[in-house]
Amino acid sequence: MRLSRRRNGFGPLDKAVAVLVPLVLVAVGVVVYLALRPDDCAGGLVQRDGECVGVTDGAFDADDGLEELIRAVADENARVRRAWEDPEQGQAPMPYGRIALMMPFTSDDASAMTADMIRRALAGAHAAQIRANSGSGPHYQLLLAPDGKDLDQWRPVVDDLVDLADDRRSPLVGVTGLPSSTPETRDAMKALSARRIATVGPVITSADMNAPYFFKTSPNNSMFVDALDHYLKKNKGAEKGFLVYDSRPDDVYSRNLHRLLEKKFGTAYGLRQRSASFLGSTGPAAGIPQRFQSAAQKICLTQSDTVFFAGRDQDLPALVKRLSQEPSCDRSRPVRILKVGIGLEPTLTTDELTQMLRETRTRIVAASSVTPAWWTRGLRPAPGAPAGLGGFLRVFKDLDERYGIGEKALDDGYAIMYHDAFTLLADAYDKSYSEANEKQGGDDRTPEPARTPTKDDVYNTLINAGLVERDGRLLCTNCLQGAAGTYAFEQSAETRQWPMCKPVPVVEHPAPRGTRAAPTYRTFEDTFRHPCP
Repeated sequence: MRLSRRRNGFGPLDKAVAVLVPLVLVAVGVVVYLALRPDDCAGGLVQRDGECVGVTDGAFDADDGLEELIRAVADENARVRRAWEDPEQGQAPMPYGRIALMMPFTSDDASAMTADMIRRALAGAHAAQIRANSGSGPHYQLLLAPDGKDLDQWRPVVDDLVDLADDRRSPLVGVTGLPSSTPETRDAMKALSARRIATVGPVITSADMNAPYFFKTSPNNSMFVDALDHYLKKNKGAEKGFLVYDSRPDDVYSRNLHRLLEKKFGTAYGLRQRSASFLGSTGPAAGIPQRFQSAAQKICLTQSDTVFFAGRDQDLPALVKRLSQEPSCDRSRPVRILKVGIGLEPTLTTDELTQMLRETRTRIVAASSVTPAWWTRGLRPAPGAPAGLGGFLRVFKDLDERYGIGEKALDDGYAIMYHDAFTLLADAYDKSYSEANEKQGGDDRTPEPARTPTKDDVYNTLINAGLVERDGRLLCTNCLQGAAGTYAFEQSAETRQWPMCKPVPVVEHPAPRGTRAAPTYRTFEDTFRHPCP
């Protein structure tokens, strides 16, 4: 009988098995872990370049401080879907549409939107969703469509939105969001327009951001500059101007504003002889941003009293601080810094910056989409506020108490303008739905929906909201009664889907004492025979 050679030892086969078994177990463990672990990108989103992008009606990971708001939107979306799939006994299924909020939900120091801006924008859109879903007409899901902190992951998002546009049961009504005038935003809006999807830019202001299906609820830079011109005609000052502009070649917003300011005020205020550039903080690394020493010295040495700022609000506090430190300034002369934008970013009105402004006799003068003069500290409409503001404030106040939107949550205008953009699309779908389901030849409506409006119906409704003259008056037809004013849209070579008769208040900070507010400029008012309604 032959004995085994190895007895208590290991042969070559055993050694191979001893090596392979742990490897197999590790591999199986990895497969099981990958199968069971939570999806890296929740809600059906996909990962692109380290970011979760796509379109979802559910919750997902985003910047800190957004979790509760995102969950609230997801819960409302689920409620809307249940009302369709499982209606109450005796009730017809509640029809619903989908409006996509395409914007970043993450940020860093160079992003177009800060975390605070994102939170305020989302709160405004959700407030509009709640208001739209409180009525008896169609209800709405607010789809969340993150396109990357730098807005550069828009292609897969647009592809998803195009697929949704063909869903006739719960159609894509339109797209809103698109927060910044950048080359990426321009490409995205053109791609959506090419697929005939109505898109609304709540805070887009660069005057050259245009496409056939792209609507804007905010005034553009040209309109803001016109409002500043109206202000300066009544507040001339010494007419010694100075232009400070962002030199980034890829910043569509700043470059457009730079051109418009030079064109409007270049000769009267000597801007071609007195100017200085800086590198803005928004965008890819291209040097040290916010270097304002040269600009501050030149402003003081030339004794300029009117400084035109062609840059983003995130960079303006650094200019104010540098001016306050400049020893060559003559503090006996008041200085005003003119800017444009959606509102007064809270970083411009901090106690520290306000004290600097007072001590240096400097004032920020901003042509804006909204003004804090429209509401009280208790978030109630103030005298002279737009007619549509009260309904928004009631819902937004509740959201603020639940989720803590932040201090001065309305001042920058993002919440209000994102509300109006969603409302514009929802109103257009409501009108399209009513007309599609109304019996011909009578006022009665069919008990069941006869037809679901398409994205083309929504667009056609949007472009038919305009202004008409009657009996020496200018009247609205299907105008949007938004929180930021009552205004209209039409398709023409002149208006290009920018808002008509939108109020453009000029805000001064710190506010001067004992002065009466000037009449508020209205967009395109110089082209109408009669005053805006």
